[in-house]
Amino acid sequence: MSQSVLELRHLRTLTALRDTGSLVRAAQLLNLTQSALSHQLKLLEDRYGLPLFERKSVPPQFSAAGQRLLQLADGALPLIEEAERDVARLAQGGAGKLRIVVECHTCFDWLMPAMDAFRQRWPEIELDIVSGFHPDPIALLLQDRAEVAIVSEQDADEAVDYHALFRFEIMALLANDHPLTAKAYLTARHFADQTLITYPVPDEMLDIVRQVLAPAGIAPAQRRTTELTVAMLQLVASGRGIATLPLWAVQNYLERGYITARPVGRKGLTGELHMACTAATSAQPWLADFVRITRESSFKSLPGLELL
Repeated sequence: MSQSVLELRHLRTLTALRDTGSLVRAAQLLNLTQSALSHQLKLLEDRYGLPLFERKSVPPQFSAAGQRLLQLADGALPLIEEAERDVARLAQGGAGKLRIVVECHTCFDWLMPAMDAFRQRWPEIELDIVSGFHPDPIALLLQDRAEVAIVSEQDADEAVDYHALFRFEIMALLANDHPLTAKAYLTARHFADQTLITYPVPDEMLDIVRQVLAPAGIAPAQRRTTELTVAMLQLVASGRGIATLPLWAVQNYLERGYITARPVGRKGLTGELHMACTAATSAQPWLADFVRITRESSFKSLPGLELL
């Protein structure tokens, strides 16, 4: 038999296509262009002489050949990843700890599943979340009180490494009968006579203030705070004010018709999240795996994410 053209990247491409449900999202997950991904698949189909999936179906429907290769991928890729982790453990020479400080209140929606997946792969690494709100999470890294900080902005002046996670849309949230639901999108002036409901954080940590209101010289008529997302949405639903939150944090409430969402600005308002750590932590063999797991699990499970 001639030498196989099948490579690990092909197996990863097939599993990404299955897990994301589209060529566009699979390409983003793998950090490839859609053209490069399509070329990989076409190469395999030409080699085997039959299609691997139905291109007109959404999500893709895999042929018998495609399903057989997926079966191979599901068996081989975990074994390879496990072997690579074992080699990294030998190089590391012992257990470690990963304490995480989070800047945002909604991070737990995607962080906890990522931690669970990481814990299964690296059981010897002690995982913990640094409790409480911390206005300067980078300081905790430099004081050796945490290994990783989840932050919304990169600061070139800080002596830390940044690992990009994802970008997401932030929506304005309104009561279903709010007059502003008649607008296709909200602008800064629409917030001027409203009560803005937020988490209890400084203005400079709020994307709606930092990116929209402050540049326009506008402050909301009143600001009301709460620690809990569900309490914030209850206040919105009862007409006590408007809020702005990531789309993925409120998708379930929108699908149930509990509240109404509108974009902020004609082009929408986006936020970003990054993982910050010291150079010493970046050098740990498990850190890259934690970044990868966090990116992939979040991208697959949360709506509207764009990997950075």
